[in-house]
This record gives sequence, C-alpha cells and structure tokens, in this order.
Amino acid sequence: MVQTLTVLGLESSCDDTAAAVVRQTDFEPAEILSSIVHGQTELHSAFGGVVPEIAARAHTEKLDICVKQALDTAGLSLRDMDAIAVTAGPGLIGGVMSGVMCAKGLSAASGLPLIGVNHLAGHALTPRLTDKIAFPYLMLLVSGGHCQYLIASGPEEFTRLGGTIDDAPGEAFDKTARLLGLPQPGGPSVEAEARAGNPNRFHFPRPLLDRPCCDLSFSGLKTALLRLRDLVVLERGGLMRSDRADLCAGFQQAVVETLSEKTRRAIALYMAESPPEPVIAVAGGVAANLAIRARLETVAVEAGAKFIAPPLSLCTDNAAMIAFAGLERFRLGARDGMELSARPRWPLDQNSPSILGGGKKGAKA
Repeated sequence: MVQTLTVLGLESSCDDTAAAVVRQTDFEPAEILSSIVHGQTELHSAFGGVVPEIAARAHTEKLDICVKQALDTAGLSLRDMDAIAVTAGPGLIGGVMSGVMCAKGLSAASGLPLIGVNHLAGHALTPRLTDKIAFPYLMLLVSGGHCQYLIASGPEEFTRLGGTIDDAPGEAFDKTARLLGLPQPGGPSVEAEARAGNPNRFHFPRPLLDRPCCDLSFSGLKTALLRLRDLVVLERGGLMRSDRADLCAGFQQAVVETLSEKTRRAIALYMAESPPEPVIAVAGGVAANLAIRARLETVAVEAGAKFIAPPLSLCTDNAAMIAFAGLERFRLGARDGMELSARPRWPLDQNSPSILGGGKKGAKA
C-alpha cells in the first residue's frame, strides 16, 4: 500500500528560527513544500557572535510565526500533518528548549506524534533529502559548531571516523572575522575578502596533518592569524585592505588544504568497506564555502566517488532537514512523547568515545 507522509519540522538550535513542511510518498524523492527561516544576524551583530539569551528570546517570539508561515506557504494545516519533528539537540539550550516546548504544545493540541531530531542528523541526512542517495555514504559535517567525518549507514546509524578536537571551522571563521574587523557571520565575510587576497603571502599551519587520523584542529589557525595580524600592524603601523585580504586568503587556504587531506584519509577508511555506490557528501554551514566545495569535489572524483553538496540554502540551519530527518525516524517507528527533553549535547555516534570530553550534560561530540 502506498504511504504518503507529511511532516512539520521546527529548528531553533542556534540563531535561526525555522519551520518547514516536507512530504514523501514511500521512498520516492521527498518534496519540500515550504521552508521558512528567520535569521537573527542584526540582533547579534553588535556583540561579535551569538548571545544565547537573546537568541532564546527571539526564538520564543518567532516560532509560532514561522509555523504559520510554513503551513500557509504549503497550503496545508496541522490536520494535514502526520507528525511534528523538532530539533531536540545539540545546540544552545535556551533555543533548543524553545523549539521543543513549541512542538510539544502543537502535538498536545493536535494529537500528532512528536519526533525529536538530532540537529546533526538533520545535516547528515540532507543529501538524502536533496539527492535521494543510498546508504552507506561518507559525510563531512562541517558547520559553525561541529566538524566530523561520519559513515551514514541508516537514519540513526552513524560511525564517526574523526572530528575536531577544539574549534569547529565555522567558529574559526567567525573568530577570524572578528579579529580582522569583518562583519558576522564570519564565514561569508572571510570568503568574500579572500577572493582579492594572495593565499601564499602568509604561512599558516596545517594542523594535525602529521597524525595518521581523521581528527582536526582549527584553534591554532585562529592563533596564527592573530599573531600575523599583530606583526603586520607593528611593521606597517596599521592593517591595510590588501593585508586583510591576504590574511583571509591564507587562512582559508589552510582550512581548505587541511580538510582536503583529512577527507582523503576518511575516504580510504570508507572505501575499505566496499560501498556499492561510493558517495562523498558535505553538509553544514561551512559547506556553503565555494572554495571548500570545489576542493572536496576534486578529492572525491580522484577517489572514484560521487560528490554531493546540498544547495546553499540547505547547508545552513533550516527546518526542512529536521522535517525530513523526523520523517525518516517516523518510518522506522520512532515516537517521542511529552517526556522529550532538550539536550545541549547529543553525539551522533553513541558508541565511539568523545573527542571533546564530557561533563554533567554528557559527551560533547
């Protein structure tokens, strides 16, 4: 019997408030009926980064508006939904709680099943939403708060091959922009500035390339940029536009080369499992960087694998990926009740040891 599922998704893990409606008939390609995102860039611009309390308050004010806009755009109502999916972690706890409480209210009022979604799974499953690729595939999840290599074997089956031991690349881009006086979010600002720069003028380290693993580190790149900036200011009496462009170009080139080499290593481990149709996918906010995309595509082609990168609008945080990840869980029989809780930390691979340590809230990654 043909089954069509329609899911409302909510996302509020950081500074984007989002709602979306996704529909899929059996295992045909999924259709995004609506995707609404309200950003908070202006609210945080004066602080040089996301302020958790401000973000949480903004989510509370915008979530119901996003839900109504998503349903109206899709031309549907809650009665037409089969389930409600919501990011339950990881993320800024105030924002995650806002989304979870909103979803619980909608579920209680409508009687619809509630599906808690791992935000990282939303990113990791995006290539299935956009390109309907089959398991298993290699995923590089690279964003403002996370960076890890995963073998995705199922909607809830992920094996981590490696990841960042400190700053995520998106965080490093943001800090670089802050050090150079560029606007936030830092990723697009640094990328735009780097286009006019010379990537070979300054020497940046390529962290952890001396270790035969897939782990990454980006904190040292930020420190190197700080020292190089101060050296230029000391020698020239200030930072010229060309200096800033060259610093951005050198920093970005270091990130690109580090990710490309680590990706080669991850591909070797993935290929050792003899996947029938090798696919290398990248997702997350930093996947919107065109220089990174181009290099990773070259690495994938050289390895004989298909390369998948979602549209730029689905690289950054959005609710369409949450709705789809919830739909995938729903097909497997997953249901969450009113006991669903917000989780600031929620590793995708529950079996591998944490690479960032742990604490009272559990493993970080």
